[in-house]
Amino acid sequence: MKTREEALAYGLSFPDTYQEAPFHDDNWQLIRVKGSRKAFLWVYEKDGIIQLNVKANPEWRDYWRDAFASVIPGYHQNKEHWNTILLDGTVPDDAIRTMIAESYDIITDSPTKRIYEAVKQIPRGKVATYGQIAALAGEPKMARAVGNALHKNTDPEHIPCYRVVNSKGELAAEFVFGGAGKQADMLEADGIVLENGRVNLKKYGINVEEMLAQRELEHN
Repeated sequence: MKTREEALAYGLSFPDTYQEAPFHDDNWQLIRVKGSRKAFLWVYEKDGIIQLNVKANPEWRDYWRDAFASVIPGYHQNKEHWNTILLDGTVPDDAIRTMIAESYDIITDSPTKRIYEAVKQIPRGKVATYGQIAALAGEPKMARAVGNALHKNTDPEHIPCYRVVNSKGELAAEFVFGGAGKQADMLEADGIVLENGRVNLKKYGINVEEMLAQRELEHN
């Protein structure tokens, strides 16, 4: 990737994005996310080289700077949170794409997104409570928000919200999954045996502390 056009096209390949030149200078092109209007990719020419500004998590920011001489602290932006990539041919395309994708993920992060990612971690044959999903999503006190997010789930095929129950192991209201017994049927198809309409959390519940500890090990 060496050209402005390639960088802009890749940035626009992400969902709900658009291009803007907000500084009345066509040299500066930004790719923003619709809704929040936050920019995750800045594209401009400086010193005869096309350059990209991307947001970076602190744990990866220095990794990229150390890995490639052409990844430097963000030009004209907060250097704690942004990197600049010089498209001089020395940074592999896959690394550039990864950095742009990471920037997009940071900008689009939201509690709802984290809730959905947490629900995806519930394995077949297990359930989680609303509070446990809140903890996995990094917001232990937002159990009610978990319920709201799951009721709006538009991708049930990949986000198995039927595996979430309340703190007593009770299932959701009948209307949530389209009719009486629907959630029970899906749980039973997973191999979970209900007792008086409830899930035995001691038997089928996830171990959230173990999952959080494993996540911490993977990040260190």
